Amino acid sequence: MVRPRNFYRFKEEGLLLLRVGIGFMFILHGWPKITGGMEMWEKVGSAMSVFGITSGAAFFGFMAAFAETVGGLFLMLGFLFRPMTLLLFATMLVATFRHMAAGDGFGGYSHALESAILFLGLFFIGPGKYSLDDKMLGDSSKNRLY
Repeated sequence: MVRPRNFYRFKEEGLLLLRVGIGFMFILHGWPKITGGMEMWEKVGSAMSVFGITSGAAFFGFMAAFAETVGGLFLMLGFLFRPMTLLLFATMLVATFRHMAAGDGFGGYSHALESAILFLGLFFIGPGKYSLDDKMLGDSSKNRLY
């Protein structure tokens, strides 16, 4: 009898490629923000005004820059994976609403929305076996938060 081929035998490698590729891109996206200092953080953090939050812009801007830069690195490493995917998810939701409120149209907010969906999906999938979380916490297939 002929056994069907397992076309999903490289899912762990695919997840590693996804984590490293997206993580690296978010480091590149966040680096200018995190090194931009107070002026940049206030500009980025002003996006919270979409939700009626008009104070603390520098804090929120720094947190967005941190999420993109450090979150991208941790995503690549698979370290504190699920908390970082939630932080990145929230950051991308804020970016989505900011672009929508500015009237940027689908082309303006689609990247942020696609990223939010990606991070939410990765939250549920987990980091995979080629991750620091798996090495430190054991079997990543148990789907625990921490």
